[in-house]
Amino acid sequence: MVISKTASESDVSVHSTFASRYVRASLPRFKMPENSIPKEAAFQIINDELMLDGNPRLNLASFVTTWMEPECDKLIMASINKNYVDMDEYPVTTELQNRCVNIIAHLFNAPLGDSETAIGVGTVGSSEAIMLAGLAFKRKWQNKRKAEGKPYDKPNIVTGANVQVCWEKFARYFEVELKEVKLRDGYYVMDPEKAVKMVDENTICVAAILGSTLNGEFEDVKLLNDLLVEKNKETGWDTPIHVDAASGGFIAPFIYPELEWDFRLPLVKSINVSGHKYGLVYAGIGWVVWRNKEDLPEELIFHINYLGVDQPTFTLNFSKGSSQVIAQYYQLIRLGYEGYKNVMENCRDNMLVLKQGLENTGKFNIVSKDNGVPLVAFSLKDNSSHKEFEVSEMLRRFGWIVPAYTMPPDAQHVTVLRVVIREDFSRTLAERLVLDIEKVLLELETLPCRISTKIALANEEKEAAANKEKRDLEKTREITTAWRKFVMQRKMNGVC
Repeated sequence: MVISKTASESDVSVHSTFASRYVRASLPRFKMPENSIPKEAAFQIINDELMLDGNPRLNLASFVTTWMEPECDKLIMASINKNYVDMDEYPVTTELQNRCVNIIAHLFNAPLGDSETAIGVGTVGSSEAIMLAGLAFKRKWQNKRKAEGKPYDKPNIVTGANVQVCWEKFARYFEVELKEVKLRDGYYVMDPEKAVKMVDENTICVAAILGSTLNGEFEDVKLLNDLLVEKNKETGWDTPIHVDAASGGFIAPFIYPELEWDFRLPLVKSINVSGHKYGLVYAGIGWVVWRNKEDLPEELIFHINYLGVDQPTFTLNFSKGSSQVIAQYYQLIRLGYEGYKNVMENCRDNMLVLKQGLENTGKFNIVSKDNGVPLVAFSLKDNSSHKEFEVSEMLRRFGWIVPAYTMPPDAQHVTVLRVVIREDFSRTLAERLVLDIEKVLLELETLPCRISTKIALANEEKEAAANKEKRDLEKTREITTAWRKFVMQRKMNGVC
């Protein structure tokens, strides 16, 4: 997180055994040291601490690429000192970015002529890409409302409750109301019919997800488009669609080519995709492409000339590295359509292996779908004694990082574990993970119930004891009252 916190007073310095041959005094943890230290010492201090990080290859929580070919690693290191924004100084890097934009636009079936170039930009990731797409929708909606003499101060966007947090950030940062379609048991993506019902004249767009973070499922963009076309005809509105294809954008074109979700649908005006997910590039690259030039208001594009020549720029940040752009171009030409198809099919096959192994244990319900992002989301059939969070925690002992989380409203009572299948997750690792999960389950069965269950049982026992005490007290009071009545009657009858 950006927000940091300091340690306690007893933990204010950094020590390193090996660095002690170079540095005898400990380093301050949250202040810059007064003096320099040898480069060997600096390296060793940092390297020692980093050893405590998890293994990226075993981080099954993340969609982000953790392995690339050595040749691409060399290209990354060779260009790591290039600032991408210096287009005049690095014209070839700029050309490679333009090639990537056009390749991706064609992959998403953008309606481009033979000599027409695509409209798009490289970003730090899909979060920035979504911010840019959202700003384009908001400004275009505002301009239309102004021209019609209508209020333009209450824009909204319709999404499912399963959206990634970047959509919530966009809504809060840029003052757009977020209207979320709630989930329900067994249906963990946005319902197109409910989404279209929530659309009104202030809706700047409906956001559909191609590959939900929660269970990998593709939302039905085709149905959403058809329903929205009908509503636009009835109302006279022109509400568009944005497709958040952060995870699925580099999957669907290769293994589900017949699926209509992209610019083949007339209301889809922009699409974002993460190059650092199934685009197979290390973290730090995303893309957003627009259907045509009219969908990106010119007023949002800035022009600068203080780096040498006139340069158009439409980004939230300015400086950034060039290496990820170059790495993306490497993957696109190195793998080609055939290579990406092979990688995605292999990920899907390994996902099915893992799914079958989990089903064979008889302990889990599979929440994810076979068609979609290659991941397996699953929950315990019986979580009365132990929860999914305990499984997640105990798997860390074997090195696996498998997240457990609750679903968004109105399915927040459902807890799932999720394993993301990336290119570097082999069938052997899938089989090993199943074995380790079985070990965890066996160990959990031999352990007492989780602490929360113990507390609940203790509370029940305490409540039962209190109820018994209350009943005994009431019974005593009844006996006392009856005895008093008896005594009073005897006194009134003259019997003492």
